[in-house]
Amino acid sequence: MIKTAEYIKGLTDLKDEPEAKPQILLLGRSNVGKSSFINSLTNRKNLARISNTPGKTLILNFYLLNDTFYLVDAPGYGYAKRSKSMQDEFVIILENYLLHSRNLKFVCLLIDFKVGPTKDDLATYEFLKSLHKDIVIVATKKDKINKTLQKKQEKVIREILGDPKVLIAISNQTKENIKVVSDLFESMVEEN
Repeated sequence: MIKTAEYIKGLTDLKDEPEAKPQILLLGRSNVGKSSFINSLTNRKNLARISNTPGKTLILNFYLLNDTFYLVDAPGYGYAKRSKSMQDEFVIILENYLLHSRNLKFVCLLIDFKVGPTKDDLATYEFLKSLHKDIVIVATKKDKINKTLQKKQEKVIREILGDPKVLIAISNQTKENIKVVSDLFESMVEEN
């Protein structure tokens, strides 16, 4: 269970990384609910700022959880209004981080449960697999689908993604499966 959470810093260069502790990278398209997820996971209302403008995050934001590991929030991808040079710049930052961070333990890829994996989600997922990264899929907004259709939707998502090792469907609104994700994060960080 996440007992303490604190924003440490935002950065664009690995040389500015905070002290060496395990890191979990949080990736997802703009508007998938990453900030809401961080706030639900940490049980804090405003730890991560929720914006009405998708694509607001342009740096890697480091949050220290339980004084033992960092949750690293990356900018959302797939947001068309961001300039091409801004998008290219961030791809370079992200690639550099994925290839060279010694403290990255695994990647948490957020997808929208209702929408299902988008073309950008699939491209990101394949890219992460090509780098041999451990990936946890968290499907947000489970509450947006009628309960009678949730099992069917999860099956569809699993099929599209080729049956990923770990897929957890959550709701930031009802807090469904937030503790499951929290416990998983803590155990995976301890294992590594």
